[in-house]
Amino acid sequence: MSGARSRPKKQSPTKRVNEKQLKRERDVKELEDLERRISDFDPKDVTTFTELPISKPTANGLKLSHFATMTEIQKQSIPLALKGTDILGAAKTGSGKTLAFLIPLLETLYRDRWTQQDGLGALVLSPTRELAIQIFDVLRKIGRAHSFSAGLVIGGKDAQAERDRISRLNILVCTPGRLLQHMDQAAGFEMGNLKILVLDEADRILDMGFRKTIDAIIQHLPKNRQTLLFSATQTKSVTDLARLSLSPNAAEYISAHEKASSSTPTNLQQYYVITPLPEKLDTLFGFLKTHLKAKVLVFASSSKQVRFMFEAFKTLHPGIPLMHLHGRQKQTARIDVTDRFAESRYACLFCTDIAARGLDFPSVDWVVQLDVPEDADTYIHRVGRTARFDSTGRALLLVTPSELPGMQARLEAKRVPIDKITIKESKKKTIRAHLQALCFKNPEIKYLAQKAFISYCKSIFIQKDKEIFKFADLPAEEFAESLGLPGAPRIKFLSNQRAKELKNKSQQKLDDSESDDSSSEGQGKSAKTKETVRTKYDRMFERQNQSVLSQHYMNLIKDDNNVRQQDENDDDGFMSVKRRDHGLSDSDDASETETGQRERNSFGPGIVDSNAPVSNRQAKAALSKKATLKNRPNATKLVFDDDGKPHAIYEFEDEEGFKKHGDAETQKTEFINREEQRMRKVDVVDKAVAKEKRKEKKWKQRERERLAEQGDIDDEEYDGEEMEEASEVDDAHQRHAPEKRKKWFEEEGRAKRVKTDDIEIDQPKTLDDLEALSLSLLHK
Repeated sequence: MSGARSRPKKQSPTKRVNEKQLKRERDVKELEDLERRISDFDPKDVTTFTELPISKPTANGLKLSHFATMTEIQKQSIPLALKGTDILGAAKTGSGKTLAFLIPLLETLYRDRWTQQDGLGALVLSPTRELAIQIFDVLRKIGRAHSFSAGLVIGGKDAQAERDRISRLNILVCTPGRLLQHMDQAAGFEMGNLKILVLDEADRILDMGFRKTIDAIIQHLPKNRQTLLFSATQTKSVTDLARLSLSPNAAEYISAHEKASSSTPTNLQQYYVITPLPEKLDTLFGFLKTHLKAKVLVFASSSKQVRFMFEAFKTLHPGIPLMHLHGRQKQTARIDVTDRFAESRYACLFCTDIAARGLDFPSVDWVVQLDVPEDADTYIHRVGRTARFDSTGRALLLVTPSELPGMQARLEAKRVPIDKITIKESKKKTIRAHLQALCFKNPEIKYLAQKAFISYCKSIFIQKDKEIFKFADLPAEEFAESLGLPGAPRIKFLSNQRAKELKNKSQQKLDDSESDDSSSEGQGKSAKTKETVRTKYDRMFERQNQSVLSQHYMNLIKDDNNVRQQDENDDDGFMSVKRRDHGLSDSDDASETETGQRERNSFGPGIVDSNAPVSNRQAKAALSKKATLKNRPNATKLVFDDDGKPHAIYEFEDEEGFKKHGDAETQKTEFINREEQRMRKVDVVDKAVAKEKRKEKKWKQRERERLAEQGDIDDEEYDGEEMEEASEVDDAHQRHAPEKRKKWFEEEGRAKRVKTDDIEIDQPKTLDDLEALSLSLLHK
């Protein structure tokens, strides 16, 4: 026998067709069996995923992802969702709502034999990008055995790349804003075949201002779909959304912990400490110093506060790794921060409410709320980042004395148990002096402190619950000093609010005075009838408290009336020029003010600055950008090195930098050698150019001699041309060839030959002269 390997025999086409047909029949049989199991399934006493009537690919994905035991919300919602029922689910944070809607989503598409040609079959909407990324990661884990195409569409990424692939997706996890953008711009994106719609954290989607966006998306979806709404808290807005999106007959409301004594996990320990606003940063820094081996999540009201705390504490070195997360970061930075914090064992993450919903950070020990949340629901979501599933956790709330009564009442209404604790004096760390020194040395930290102060005041001012958030009780100066600032910055939005209030008060007084005038006119109507109708323009020009410009206009009108009366009384002044004094007021005080203004604008006694502003409009124009640019010195050009430091274009090198290249004699010798080499190269080029010049000159001289011998040019012309040629300067250093001129024999020689052939004749006067001329021409 030869040792050659035998080739496998090819299957016949008939056999391949039979195998495909058998596979299709086997799949149909499995689907029928699966449908029968779902219809006969009894959800009582179900504890593991293996007991659910689900497909083999989904079961394998759950097993490989180490999901075995079901939670309460999963036990109640998954069996109903597998039967195609619309669900409005509510459960505590960390109770496994993600799997409660992802498993029915995969099973629905699997039973419908969904393929890539069928288009989009499942849509999952999330309020934040981080939660959408987390949902997509779980979907990839449990759906690894399926053949569906899934995609993540969120803001902060390349919209064109998403637009090219979105029409080929079967499952889409996205945020509402980016989805609506693709619905308007992507040409091949259709949702007419959608089978299932999922809204995770539905209340947060509405709170973030996506109500109109959600309404627009739902209007473009088919009505014969399945809808799943999940949230940790149920509000009136969620009920309205459910009424709009869920089918009224088949919808089921599921509350996994409705009868529980607490709205938060039972293995969560919750505390609050009464802390005045100026002492909050000191308390937080002392807390971090005493919890170095812990994973801490710190919530603040605004992104500017998060940025300030991160930069300031990073300089003060509390001894624990610091990170920060807020909505103003780029998407790549946000993903990197969440990944690093999830993988860290000990760390502190400063964040806004962007991390309060749905994010699953493993092994979080403490959730510290530096600022009181806007409501009790937000509090529940914040503390839900710890004590997830069967793990334990602790939460701490820093509350001011003015916020305590209202916040306690809100938490009691939501069944949130919370205990009071006090901080030992030995654990407190005062960092006010360090922050003041830091703001003095670093202008960037001072700028961040100012922005943090303003953003916190604004967050308190715009809150709706005025029983908790009392803007008038804020100790502004003390709070600014605790941030390291020398004083409280000016709050622009508060100044605008006060200006509006003053304007409204003045308008109200004016309306009251007009109403009094109208009532007095009504009382004396029998004595005197109103001759003309007063319009709003009349009332507008009669107002005296609008601004200086309005008073100035009234003075102009008054001066015009006075001049007109003088013109009527004085006929001699018909052609005379009258001087008018356009003062802002007719009183003596106004004239004195105007005189004082002239004195302040003068350069000396008897000398008045003609360019000095005499009105508010001229003063504003003098401070404009165009006027300031006239007096600004000329700009100097700068260049920046690799470190970003500016330098002048021509800048002398300092002595240390000069010595780095060697001593002076060595650098001098090297410079001379470099210049000698450069000059040698230049000399070679110049000599070649001079040689070409000489060759051209000799060739021109020989050409002239040849033409002179042939008689095409006389000696005088030759001498003139030679003298003219000799007068040209032969520049050996000229690099470019001279411009080519016309040769003397190309134009002048031809003209000379034509000139020699001309015959001078007299003008014929008689017939005999004309005949003689004709004969002479014929003979020639």
